[in-house]
Amino acid sequence: MDRTLIIFKPDCMKKGHVGQVLARIESAGFKVVGCKMTQLTPVLLREHYAHVADEPFYPQIEKFMSLEPVVVMALEGEEIVDKVRDLLGPTDSTKADKGTIRGDFGKDVLVNVV
Repeated sequence: MDRTLIIFKPDCMKKGHVGQVLARIESAGFKVVGCKMTQLTPVLLREHYAHVADEPFYPQIEKFMSLEPVVVMALEGEEIVDKVRDLLGPTDSTKADKGTIRGDFGKDVLVNVV
């Protein structure tokens, strides 16, 4: 059994898509094993996004992700990382197929729901 982290981003929270996204996650057979609402801090964001924290676009990520509280969730399931990626669609929502979470609710590479 594998686990992964999902963050319901500020756009998801603001547009009221949390329930729809969670329903899709649960319908896909993933089990929620942890959930909380939190305000992401600059320190936590820098750690989470360490792989891009030195990139020129990082300040945009930090600003967006700290706009308002988000829901963070731990999910469990067999091969969950790859399966969740398929369910979400690519990071760039403009390239995501309809029927994926980002294809249906996302706007671009930053405003991409989860």
